[in-house]
Amino acid sequence: MFKTFIAGVILGAAAAGAALYFIPIVDQVREYSLISVTPNGGTLEVFHANIPTDRIMVGAPNEGTLLPAGLDWPDDELFAHARTELFKIRDAKEAVVGVASRIAASDDYGDLVEWVLHLPARGSAYVLLQPAPTSDGVRVGDLRTGTQEFADLVGQVSERWIADTTGADDAPAGRIELQASFVSVVAEQPQ
Repeated sequence: MFKTFIAGVILGAAAAGAALYFIPIVDQVREYSLISVTPNGGTLEVFHANIPTDRIMVGAPNEGTLLPAGLDWPDDELFAHARTELFKIRDAKEAVVGVASRIAASDDYGDLVEWVLHLPARGSAYVLLQPAPTSDGVRVGDLRTGTQEFADLVGQVSERWIADTTGADDAPAGRIELQASFVSVVAEQPQ
């Protein structure tokens, strides 16, 4: 009886492993990266989020705007001057290629605007922007760290708001555009 039980456990584990291997739970399709090569040997990639359709979550207690409706956002003075948003991000072909979070905050120590871009199968990038936009409304910042393919890169990311001027009834209000310009850092080899 004990041998039959052990054999059943082993065969059950093997069957479960085979099922997971041949029938994947998630069939995630990776979109082709739409990347341009820059003169310095780096790459340029443009992402955007259509507003309000690509906005997944908003936590902004002072504005009274919470998304999704009924979101239980902390009612603490610590979060009084912070705005947290989560977006679907798209490439130039309007395909959703990942998600991104944006945090804007201010306190006695200064202001902060940061993005975390997560592109499935490619990795995540953490970007810290200058809080004050330039005269043409663009915020510029640096890639601070990343995972997977972003781990060995340095570069800049810019954020700008592009209002919709088409006047179409079903058009979004506009979009947040992120331009990422990265260069690979090759470690020096000892001689």
